[in-house]
Amino acid sequence: MVPLNVIRVISLVGILTGLLSESVVGQNCGCAPNLCCSQFGYCGTGNDYCGLGCREGPCISTTGPPSTNNGASVADIVTPDFFNGIINQAGAGCAGKNFYSRNAFLEAVNSYPGFGREGTQDNSKREIAAFFAHATHETGRFCYIEEIDGASKDYCDETNTQYPCVPGKGYYGRGPIQLSWNYNYGPAGKSIGFDGLNAPETVANDPIVSFKSALWFWMNNVHSIIISGQGFGGTIRAINGALECNGANPGTVQSRVNYYTSYCNQLSVAPGDNLTC
Repeated sequence: MVPLNVIRVISLVGILTGLLSESVVGQNCGCAPNLCCSQFGYCGTGNDYCGLGCREGPCISTTGPPSTNNGASVADIVTPDFFNGIINQAGAGCAGKNFYSRNAFLEAVNSYPGFGREGTQDNSKREIAAFFAHATHETGRFCYIEEIDGASKDYCDETNTQYPCVPGKGYYGRGPIQLSWNYNYGPAGKSIGFDGLNAPETVANDPIVSFKSALWFWMNNVHSIIISGQGFGGTIRAINGALECNGANPGTVQSRVNYYTSYCNQLSVAPGDNLTC
């Protein structure tokens, strides 16, 4: 498993580049007044942004979750046995052992009605298996809350004036999918409801916020990939592709794939094609 202190640096730079395009300038529910913030946190106009699931702005309709909701129950898929089967493998001395919980995860999911509930029932199971595969890999089976040696790293992009770094604050990886960089903490905090720039440590202090930060990143960058049938390999590329895909680190890719296929087996769903990147 790649050390957590090098995870996702390059791939998140790619996310910053994507934020600069006009159609996705928000990704944070902080759009210009004339733009809608879509269910996935992107800014724009038209039904895709202002229709069902619209969060802010001149929304056409904000009633209820997206119409593609398939009625799946995340709680029924992520059973206590499933969740505990992961976290119980963490060592007794792990900080995450008494931090992460199924209840905190399910409470966080309530804020993201599209997660695990779109497409077919099999899509729901594959998305949940994929989410937990990446979380398992990046936290050492929910052992780590913060990136190893993260405080010694510089995760401040000084060129980002929309979400400027606060002196003395560290924007290193925290949470189940290791939220990193000021340009992610700022919009994530704005969307979730905490001060991501002045209090990034909230992600490591509040388990519900911690899971929400992971789901915020997932819904903005990964959800559409697994739902559209691009396969688990596409989710690896979205999360850490520049460091792992195209032969950069096949061992780490295989580690993620192994977790994913194991969880698919537990959830009685075929893992599908395109497992690697």
